[in-house]
Formats: sequence, C-alpha cells, structure tokens
Amino acid sequence: MWRIWLLIDPRRAFVIQGIWLGFLAIMIHLILLSSNKFNWIDGPKTAKAPVTQNAPMPAPATAPAGK
Repeated sequence: MWRIWLLIDPRRAFVIQGIWLGFLAIMIHLILLSSNKFNWIDGPKTAKAPVTQNAPMPAPATAPAGK
C-alpha cells in the first residue's frame, strides 16, 4: 500500500478527494431539494383542485347606492 503513495502525491489526492466529496454533497442536496418528498425548505407541494367546466359563476358585484 505504501508504494501507491510513492506514485501519487498524498496532498494532491486529499485535495482532489475533498473537492469531489464537496461537489457530490452539493449535488445530492440539490437533487433532494428538487424532489417533492424531501424538500425541507418549501415543504411538499400540494396538488391544486382541477377547474371544472360546470363551476358556478360568482355573483356580480354591485355598486353601492349613492345619496
């Protein structure tokens, strides 16, 4: 095992490993934030009720009578 470290500089290997693990952690967090189940900032998104064609129209607003 010690012969591997003669071929590879340990400082460079640890820096590259740290950069890789940091990138991997950021990507995992972004993937989890984009999911509906594991989004801890916005919470789960709820589905809106579909708009139907037979929904009743709201009553028109009337202006108040002037004096």
